[in-house]
Amino acid sequence: GHSYTVSDMWVIPITGGAGDMRKISGDLDRDPINMKWAPDGSGVFFDTDDRGARNIQFAAIVGGVKPLTTGRHMLTFDSVSKDGIAAGIASDLDHPQDVVKYSVRQPGPVTRLTDVNGDVLQGIQLGKSEEITYTSTGNAKVMAWVVKPPSFDPAKKYPLILEIHGGPFGNYNVGFNYMFQNFAANGFVVLVTNPRGSTGYGSEFINGIDHNYPGPDYDDLMAGVDAVVGKGYIDTSRMYVSGCSGGGVLSSWVIGHTDRFAAAAVRCPVIDWLSMAGHTDVPLFTYSFFKKPFWEDPSDWLSHSSLMSVGKVTTPTLLMTGVLDRRTPMPQTEEYYSALKVKGVPAKLLQFAEEYHGTGSKPSNYIRTQLYMMSWFNKYTRQVSGKISTAAEQP
Repeated sequence: GHSYTVSDMWVIPITGGAGDMRKISGDLDRDPINMKWAPDGSGVFFDTDDRGARNIQFAAIVGGVKPLTTGRHMLTFDSVSKDGIAAGIASDLDHPQDVVKYSVRQPGPVTRLTDVNGDVLQGIQLGKSEEITYTSTGNAKVMAWVVKPPSFDPAKKYPLILEIHGGPFGNYNVGFNYMFQNFAANGFVVLVTNPRGSTGYGSEFINGIDHNYPGPDYDDLMAGVDAVVGKGYIDTSRMYVSGCSGGGVLSSWVIGHTDRFAAAAVRCPVIDWLSMAGHTDVPLFTYSFFKKPFWEDPSDWLSHSSLMSVGKVTTPTLLMTGVLDRRTPMPQTEEYYSALKVKGVPAKLLQFAEEYHGTGSKPSNYIRTQLYMMSWFNKYTRQVSGKISTAAEQP
């Protein structure tokens, strides 16, 4: 009955028979990813996301689950030799993905075998990332990362981008992120956070938004902004909000519930759950967010739609969606854009040709998305009175 259920791992004889199914993941409250049989058939190797990191575990056919690696990295299992040396891919906040090796028989270092991006990053000063945890409503503990510009000076004031992940059942993590580094290199502090509904924190945390999305995840986002603002280095007149897919849901929801952001970049959003159910390629997923279908009771469908709070929006909004998007189809974006224009809110709509869900499958579009966002953000400053001014109006 939940919108999302953490997966368990089972074995079953190839001959079938539900009565012979046996759960081997024990009480592990994390999703198994990328499962592969051990060469001797004694169990299954798999990856798990936990608190923003990914490591390797082993589920024995008899004997339960045990972790094989630890660390604040994104590490995958791809193959293993007879002597227990595994190969996979690893990245962390400061290093893009590379091929690595490590032992699955005894704890030890992860050894990088490649340096794929060494030539690109040579001589480049990256922004440093700080991992933080803060408290939100209901005493929820929320994890986030703050990416700071190179040569960051805590005595200075910087513009902030709140970037919201999609899903909503997904997560930000400690993997290297080119987009965040690009924003930081252009002088922005970037806040990315895992609000309730994010995976990697257990069933209770995920179901904090069960049949209530958007809901307390909005509280978590705002508490994260407050936590970073409280550090003293954010220019609160230049705060911006953005996100794609589930992040488009929440960024459009944010600007309908607060005017604290000077501008927004709402990408591939859902803004009208009723029309979304008929437009999307995942209708059953859409229905799972609500206890009743809309023909029985549309009240929840409406109250959780950003379109219904568009009358409160004053934030200049850039909208970007792929023309071929079937997940959050273009009519969702067009509905929101039309309402903003009728209301007189500064708004632009960019339709990305030959893009499906998201706007960055092609490298040129990936960069173009970021350039459009930064250009839009740099146009707007929020005055203390709440008035939004453009760059041309600024003294």
